[in-house]
Amino acid sequence: MTYEQLKDLEKQLWDAADDLRANSKLTAAEYKDPLLGLVLLRFAQNRYEEAKIYIENKLSVNPRTGKKREATKEDFLGAGAIRLPEKAQYDYLANLPSDVNIAEKVNEAMKLVEAEYPDLAGILPKNYQEMDEALLRSLVRTFNSDAVKKASGDVFGRIYEFFLMKFSMQGAGAQEGGEFFTPPSLVNLIVNFIQPDHGVIHDPACGSGGMFVQSAHFIQDHENRNVNEAITVYGTEYKSNNTKLAKMNLAIHGIEGRIINENSYYSDPHHLVGKCDFVMANPPFNMDKIDAKNKFLAEDKRLPFGPPLTGKGTISNGNYLWIQYFHSYLNENGRAGFVMASSATDAGHAEKRIREQLVETGDIDCIVAVGNNFFYTRSLPCHLWFFDKGKKKENKDKILMIDARNVYRKVSSTVNDFSPDQMEGLTAIIQMYQGEKPELSEDNQWFKEHFPEGNYEDIEGLCKIVDLEEVRAQDYSLTPGRYVGVCVKIDHDFDYRGRISEINNELAQLNDEANGLMNQIQSVEL
Repeated sequence: MTYEQLKDLEKQLWDAADDLRANSKLTAAEYKDPLLGLVLLRFAQNRYEEAKIYIENKLSVNPRTGKKREATKEDFLGAGAIRLPEKAQYDYLANLPSDVNIAEKVNEAMKLVEAEYPDLAGILPKNYQEMDEALLRSLVRTFNSDAVKKASGDVFGRIYEFFLMKFSMQGAGAQEGGEFFTPPSLVNLIVNFIQPDHGVIHDPACGSGGMFVQSAHFIQDHENRNVNEAITVYGTEYKSNNTKLAKMNLAIHGIEGRIINENSYYSDPHHLVGKCDFVMANPPFNMDKIDAKNKFLAEDKRLPFGPPLTGKGTISNGNYLWIQYFHSYLNENGRAGFVMASSATDAGHAEKRIREQLVETGDIDCIVAVGNNFFYTRSLPCHLWFFDKGKKKENKDKILMIDARNVYRKVSSTVNDFSPDQMEGLTAIIQMYQGEKPELSEDNQWFKEHFPEGNYEDIEGLCKIVDLEEVRAQDYSLTPGRYVGVCVKIDHDFDYRGRISEINNELAQLNDEANGLMNQIQSVEL
């Protein structure tokens, strides 16, 4: 299936499913989990059919009977599939007679899948009785078209991610809209910058697992290796519903991993301090009401520079807890990339003390400023931070600053992202800084415009390599705008003279109206 065909299929399925919801009494939040459960069930059927053919060709023949042995559950798991009992097969559900209670049958199918696949135990939705029966039947049929039946490979993984994105854009789950799904542009840039292609990958605020999924895509695109042979993934997520989404997401993509439902502030369930090759995350920003007196936090090995305590002994902001976690998890050559509130690069008091110590380690590799509207339910800007404990010697006392606030493509009036050229171009900047040859399309106009010689150079308003002396002189600020300067672009096609004349005329008219009102007020006798 080509990229264009996949995009068409995603849109067709979403439009059909969303139209069904719009004509029901369900909110997007109520609809999200049962819909994603059906996507997984449809995927399981397709993967089962593919595996059945593969296994049949591999089964040995019994020399005494001349027949092949029966395929086992282990055979299917080895082929990356779930052995589906008849009543858990999607075809069975799609062909149920109209007088059969379809909700009961779908609930039963989910239980059967969980029984065959222990990693999903207690995860799949089993509340289909809450949906209107006609709606459920229509929804089941939506995912039973010929185009869907023939979908193979990672098509369903892409569809699952697309649906997560669309639900996030609708704010499904109220305030959780920005938490369970990190926009693809930000995840892709993090993955491109740190290249997580081997070893242990950890996300202690994993949401729906998007960092793991994009890492798998990166490996599939760049390495000739099985994803589960290349990486081992560990996630921690505080919200139980997000944990379920993450486990389903990994199952959909065939990624083996351990996701634990815990609060990372007060627990470290995977015990990965100093063991991670890569850390990626989009943690909650500016969290307060963290219990500074919690015994675990007081003894936490992930806080070598101490908790960011206020003068009253409280923690009013959790940003520098997360930042220390990410740094502490890395092994001696580990790399981290994470999303962080813009305020963290200049935060004062205890946060500044911690930031000074982090800068002096030499492990901060790059900071990228990102503009507004990259999140679907929040308009705030952010920064992407990158650590590298295995920096090349020549970069050990340097930090790459990128101000990408003016680098974006408008998707809609409220949503921005990076275009493919911009994504490639930003990635090329760090590749050149690290002494690598950038991977670029020949027709990347964004890169050619900014780097006409094809080599790295400091660009005013965009990027600059700074040394630690300069950071110290800036009182340890890590805000890229302080270093790269401002690039003023003049639009030569815009009629500035004409617009100024219009503004002067408007101002004169407003002044006349104001004077008229003042005269009326002053003429009133009290």
